Amino acid sequence: MLVGAADVRRFIERYADLIDEHADELTELDAAIGDADHGINMRRGMHAVRERLPGAETPEAVLKSVATTLISKVGGAAGPLYGTAFLRASAAVAGKETLNEADLVALFAAALAGLRQRGGAQAQDKTMIDAFAPAVDALAAAVAQGVDGHGALEAARNAAHAGSDATIDLVARKGRASYLGERARGHRDPGSWSTALLFDAAAATLGGPVQ
Repeated sequence: MLVGAADVRRFIERYADLIDEHADELTELDAAIGDADHGINMRRGMHAVRERLPGAETPEAVLKSVATTLISKVGGAAGPLYGTAFLRASAAVAGKETLNEADLVALFAAALAGLRQRGGAQAQDKTMIDAFAPAVDALAAAVAQGVDGHGALEAARNAAHAGSDATIDLVARKGRASYLGERARGHRDPGSWSTALLFDAAAATLGGPVQ
């Protein structure tokens, strides 16, 4: 499996499509426990990302373009968090024209490390980490077992969805939702859902045919 800049652009374009399709749902989720702007902000940011992608000619350049655009265009916590994630991802694949399975693990692991450092969240804090961390763990485990890129990304996708589902029963310990205490229980974390959509896009476009 080799992933080039065109594949990474397709991944980002698919993510933009999914954010557009689910923006109202993301905003509704955020209205229950946050500022009611996650879908609105992510849609605006990904629209801007799409406009700036055509000139990016390496995986690093694509990811860095996403990062700088999200940081400048997305309000709330999502811009700095996702922007940092993509910036760290770009650094992890610096200088590479094509990426293999191990590079994908490095890319997503670096993004996760950036999220943790920027947001300070840990597992079961009811944040995007609860979807992102198990996805990266599943991806790394699958690649270590010799699973091809498509299969490994499907494992990551499934883990991200399961992690997002698990946030429903958690009490938030980070972000605005943490002020709600027990009232946050019973609601899905919106950042975990936009993360699940990210891995949906990755599974559909990287390591195998577009789905």
